[in-house]
Amino acid sequence: MEQVRMGVIGIGNMGSIHASRLGAGEIPEIKLTAVADRRESRREWAGKELPESVVIFEEGADLIDSGLCDAVLIAVPHYQHPELAMRAFSKKLHVLCEKPAGVYTKQVREMNAAAEEAKKDGVVFAMMFNQRTYCLYKKMKEMISSGSLGAIKRVNWIITDWYRTQSYYDSGDWRATWDGEGGGVLLNQCPHQLDLLQWICGMPSKVQAFCHEGKWHDIEVEDDVTAYLEYPNGATGVFVTTTGDAPGTNRFEVDLEWGKLVCEDRKLVLYLLAQNEREFCKTAKGGFDEPECTRQEIETDGANPQHMGVLRAFAGNILHGTPLVASGEEGIYGLMLSNAMHLSSWLGKPVEIPVDEDLYLQELNKKRAASRKKTQVREATFNTEGSY
Repeated sequence: MEQVRMGVIGIGNMGSIHASRLGAGEIPEIKLTAVADRRESRREWAGKELPESVVIFEEGADLIDSGLCDAVLIAVPHYQHPELAMRAFSKKLHVLCEKPAGVYTKQVREMNAAAEEAKKDGVVFAMMFNQRTYCLYKKMKEMISSGSLGAIKRVNWIITDWYRTQSYYDSGDWRATWDGEGGGVLLNQCPHQLDLLQWICGMPSKVQAFCHEGKWHDIEVEDDVTAYLEYPNGATGVFVTTTGDAPGTNRFEVDLEWGKLVCEDRKLVLYLLAQNEREFCKTAKGGFDEPECTRQEIETDGANPQHMGVLRAFAGNILHGTPLVASGEEGIYGLMLSNAMHLSSWLGKPVEIPVDEDLYLQELNKKRAASRKKTQVREATFNTEGSY
């Protein structure tokens, strides 16, 4: 195989960008052969904007069954991700899934088991965790994982720079509903940051969260979240996010024994201590003494390939066995964090990780049963360039 024949299922905000780039041949190793979308307006768009050779389907299942594709990119509403992935695995198709992996971990665990079985036939499963390709986050991962800065003591991430208007939420009948999307800012905007949080800092063991539903918009799901995290080694953290702040902030700060890493304003800064803080605290003679500290901006390779980097790695893994950016099975970890935050807020108490998956699904289904049907929908597909 010299090229991967790719089908894109879902050509909305993100899927249309993927389809346009692949249709234009921006990745020579991938040939766009088919797309699918249930909305007639998006199928009409595909007929006008994509190469004539691209076959257009209404249902993703029909695209999967068509025999036109070696792989599929799934970019539909979240509940459908595991369902379509498992159907593709059954047809021995490679799968690249947009975030999040699903809505609840019990379903994603089933998808991961199907992926593991499909691997026996050489099937590749990957997640579209494009933020892992950003040089600053890659460098943070490298520096913290090396152990040279000691153990993590505290993690703080305030990520509020994705302001959304009411028009955004009114653009689809599924959007920002419990039954259609399964959550709000945690499920739509934050999956990348929740993935990065666990990828760089590891998984917390306990979460207490406060998820405010419809605080800044006329929606039923959360649009303002503050979560407190506890880690197995005693470290603590705070994760703050909302779609209601303008202007927003993106500051990711990790405090360690040998100093502090701060990622903000497209820079990574290390505040390096001359001595391990734990040792200094125990041996310093003065009550107000502080260890010497130097500030240095960390150099990186400057790379930020984002979605194109994930797609190239996906094709490379299929064709040549080169590494993926993120395996599909890794999608469950960030989702476990969002499930824990939701469950904690719903129950009004801290929850342990891993979460009680049956209890989470039980509580989610209560939300789904009470989910309202939107009466005013102004269908729109937005250009997401520059929003990630």
